[in-house]
Amino acid sequence: MKKIKSIAMIIIVLSILIVATGCGDSKPKLNVYNWGDYIDMDVLDQFEDEYGIEVVYDTFATNEDLYVKLKQGGSSYDVIFPSDYMIERMIREDLLVKINKDNITNFQKVGQSFLNLEYDPQNEYAVPYMWGTVGIIYNKTKVSQPLDSWADLWDPQYEGQIVMYNSQRDSLAVALLKLGYSINTRNIDELEQAKDELITQKPLVKAYMGDEVKGAVVSGEADVAVVYSGDAVTMIAENPDLEYVVPVEGTNLWFDSMVIPKSTQNQEGAEKFIDFMTRPDIAAKNAEYIGYSSPIPEAVELLDEEVKNDPTAYPSAEVLEKTEVFKDPMDIIKEYDRIWTEVTSQQ
Repeated sequence: MKKIKSIAMIIIVLSILIVATGCGDSKPKLNVYNWGDYIDMDVLDQFEDEYGIEVVYDTFATNEDLYVKLKQGGSSYDVIFPSDYMIERMIREDLLVKINKDNITNFQKVGQSFLNLEYDPQNEYAVPYMWGTVGIIYNKTKVSQPLDSWADLWDPQYEGQIVMYNSQRDSLAVALLKLGYSINTRNIDELEQAKDELITQKPLVKAYMGDEVKGAVVSGEADVAVVYSGDAVTMIAENPDLEYVVPVEGTNLWFDSMVIPKSTQNQEGAEKFIDFMTRPDIAAKNAEYIGYSSPIPEAVELLDEEVKNDPTAYPSAEVLEKTEVFKDPMDIIKEYDRIWTEVTSQQ
């Protein structure tokens, strides 16, 4: 009898565990693919608490990495965070679904200057997430004079102290701007000249880096680097000896947005997530944590005065007048790939 009772108890315990496990599996999931160091993780916890949707979060390093992952298939992402020119390519290749704006009530909070942009002129596929510029950050105590030109990255006195981005698009843009060319040029001769500039510069370069550039410059391992403005905000907060400048030749003005790939298994949850991320209080919390610039005016108003008046994050109209947004280079992508391979293969 005792044995029978024990067996009965085991059956009851197993039944409870099975039911509990089943309940856990029934919780809906949302697969999110974002840039590294590009979100306040507490925001994800808050979304899970409010909506009862578990966020499975993964990161990528470049737009090109994201594109390859999406094209290869096998990953059912629900929300991804590509940049302007990559969104243009994804729309053209029919990789995205149109967002039901009826489910994005906070879309009306997006600033007018971030709407109807060339890569998504009808605002059908993308909801703005962050924006910014690309510039030079340098240590004022180690650099003999203020830097204000892309040509400064070719100055021999900074040999072994320069960090370039490990990104073909961003690094080629730096060389093109130094030469006075458009960052969207289709002229092969101009691209070849940019390649030669990068090859000439390479002996001066400490390394081509991604997110690790922040730690390298903050800690003093490198004195000069090409960085995104949002990273510069965070770096300067950690090391006040650093200075960020948009060079006189101009720069890239970029926009990152939230989009839904056709691989989604949870479009309804994806739209809830996008709406949540666009809510002013959440957008402000996120922008304050990661240092990047919010396209939500109400969110900006919630930030500290020092933050919202920081020209690194929110540059003047004069600076913005000399910027250019990347366009999809798909018609010459083979040339980009060839040129970048030739640059990176140089010893």
